[in-house]
Amino acid sequence: MIHRHLGKVVAGAAMAVTAGAALIAVTLPDSASGDEGQGGGGPQGSAAEQGQASPRPGVVESAPEQGKKGAGRDPLTDDEMKRAQSLALGRGLRAEGENVKGKTGPEHLSTDLAELGPDEVGAADPPRRAEVTYYDYKDDTYLTKTVDLGTGKVEHTDTQRGVQPPPVHDEVVEAARLLINDKLGAGLKKDFKDATGKTLIGPGQLTVTGFVYRGGEDSTGPAAVQDCGKHRCVRLFTRVVNGPWIDVRPLVIDLSDRSVARLG
Repeated sequence: MIHRHLGKVVAGAAMAVTAGAALIAVTLPDSASGDEGQGGGGPQGSAAEQGQASPRPGVVESAPEQGKKGAGRDPLTDDEMKRAQSLALGRGLRAEGENVKGKTGPEHLSTDLAELGPDEVGAADPPRRAEVTYYDYKDDTYLTKTVDLGTGKVEHTDTQRGVQPPPVHDEVVEAARLLINDKLGAGLKKDFKDATGKTLIGPGQLTVTGFVYRGGEDSTGPAAVQDCGKHRCVRLFTRVVNGPWIDVRPLVIDLSDRSVARLG
């Protein structure tokens, strides 16, 4: 391990990388915990409360056409996932939500086969439902929509605040982009230059993994990260593509207010 100012170029460590969670042969510093667990809930604000124009009344969107369907407890097919996401998003959420890049529509996180009710278990032909989850950066809410794939109806909507599931690929890439463009990314760029002889200009030059960081009363982090948990915050593992790892774990990227802070 070669020690440096911010970025420590780490050579030879065997690490498994995914977009949502990291398995890494490194012991994280005490500050890495930051209470990365998931939290409680609260109601989502209306369009008017968010300062947004409400969708025009009286417009009904047709349900997406049925495609290839699974049976029983088979995993969702690609067609079922597309249908579930389209039904869950709807016209209103599509128009009012905001994704990690600040564009219209909430950030899609996952689409999974929903659990059956107690009276449905063991049925010969149980209903097929999907749970579709989103993170809405407009008001930092975690949304779960339960969709009946047979009827095309959204049966249930759950809205929570303070719940922070692992980041998805697009969120990790955006966090890396924000870090590269921030003054606190100077150490990362210097180490990248030392390792490759090239200038780091974008996330595509790195292999990046992210995990959620939560601040709060029990966190030892600075004031700049105390909103993490309410806000969508991540820390990163970064690696030169086909090259060494560069340690940027002391940095926290707040995706909700698009800022970068240093721990400790």
